[in-house]
Amino acid sequence: MDNVNTIKTPFLNYAILDIETTGGKYNEEGITEIAIYRFDGHGIVDQFCSLINPERSIQPFVVNLTGINNEMLRNAPKFYEVAKRIIEITENAIVVAHNAQFDHRILATEFDRLGYEFEKDTLCTVELAKKLIPGKESYSLGKLCRSLGIPISDRHRAQGDAMATVTLFKMLLARDTTKEIVTQTVRKDPKRQLEPKLLELIDKAPTDTGVYYMHRADGSIIYIGKSKNIRKRLIQHFTSDNRKSKKMQLEVSEVTYEKTGSELIALLKESEEIKRNKPLFNRALRRSLFTYQLSSFTDDLGYLNLKIEKADSRKKAVTTFSNFQQAKSSLYRITEKYQLCQKLTGLYETKTSCFLHSIKECHGACIGKESPGSYNERATQFLDEHSYANKHMLIIDHGRDIDERSVVLIENGKYIGFGFFNLNYQINNPEVLKSIITPMQDNRDSQHIIQTYLRKNKVLKIINLATHKVD
Repeated sequence: MDNVNTIKTPFLNYAILDIETTGGKYNEEGITEIAIYRFDGHGIVDQFCSLINPERSIQPFVVNLTGINNEMLRNAPKFYEVAKRIIEITENAIVVAHNAQFDHRILATEFDRLGYEFEKDTLCTVELAKKLIPGKESYSLGKLCRSLGIPISDRHRAQGDAMATVTLFKMLLARDTTKEIVTQTVRKDPKRQLEPKLLELIDKAPTDTGVYYMHRADGSIIYIGKSKNIRKRLIQHFTSDNRKSKKMQLEVSEVTYEKTGSELIALLKESEEIKRNKPLFNRALRRSLFTYQLSSFTDDLGYLNLKIEKADSRKKAVTTFSNFQQAKSSLYRITEKYQLCQKLTGLYETKTSCFLHSIKECHGACIGKESPGSYNERATQFLDEHSYANKHMLIIDHGRDIDERSVVLIENGKYIGFGFFNLNYQINNPEVLKSIITPMQDNRDSQHIIQTYLRKNKVLKIINLATHKVD
């Protein structure tokens, strides 16, 4: 058997890592746990392992898979608090992971949120194993390690999976006696592989928040997108190897953009522009952005009930959601925040008391212990704060530069449009603010975008036009 300690490796530094995430929408995942082992070709010379507070909820299926839940992460450091340590331990190293493209993307996205460009050469042990150990039934980390006799403790936890990847990587290095395969499998920093045309388009793009348009040589629009960092998003488009991205890379000739400053306005403008232009590569986004909604009704006993149901334009919705899991997770938070009953929010099917009542967090509306009047006060408070139907408000947020603010106008629950104003003029009169609004189309998608954004993000200020009160 080869002695791993005596082999000559083509590189001196590797950062072998594993990341666990919240799950969720692409590029919106958050890191919940990370483990990095600095490996010099012979052994581990440094290590960093930590839970991370992702500042967003973990998808229930991920909780079941990893055992990591929101409570465990409440006091964990946030990503920005460990970012410097991650930079240090990965400096001048090739990032090694089992499905390295995923882990690198997650890290790059987190650093992007901090305004730092994290781009590393990568080495994927899946790809390397397929070349050096062909013919395996599965190359998932668990099954591959089992077939090779590599023990894994704490499967689907970062430290256990990363340590198993270290052992696997040592074995793969030993099998590649000439180190030619390892060298060939290293994937260079994606930007360095781009053709000049795409590099030029990236270099011209701003790092600001806004909407961008990809054009063919004849000027026709083939794709419209939005991003908090337009340049970073273009890099992702131009380095991706999925089928749609490759076609876009071939056809794009020019990229134009419009800065918005506000991510909310970018989302609204993107949605409207896609509907108007119907670009070839935006097919998926032409459909409705949401599939489920939250409705309310009063039952025979006089209690206000909440119910998740499939989106239906004929029914009045309290708020809307992109998918069922998002709806359910939000309803759990609503139930907890407003001390509602799981039976009356449809989260716990029972003919007796709900689970929260058994742990004394429900006042007993499920068994008639709490009166409808008392219970409905809290349920009505939620509806008043979150129901979109009769809202009259101005949403004030960041503008396109430091001395500008953006404003979105909602009247009678309808999206009217958006505008920008300069801070030097200190516009405090809502009527004057309303006069600078550019009219836009109101539809259920735009309402969904606004509801979802306000549910997940903080804005600088909300002016309640019904009372001229600043929230």
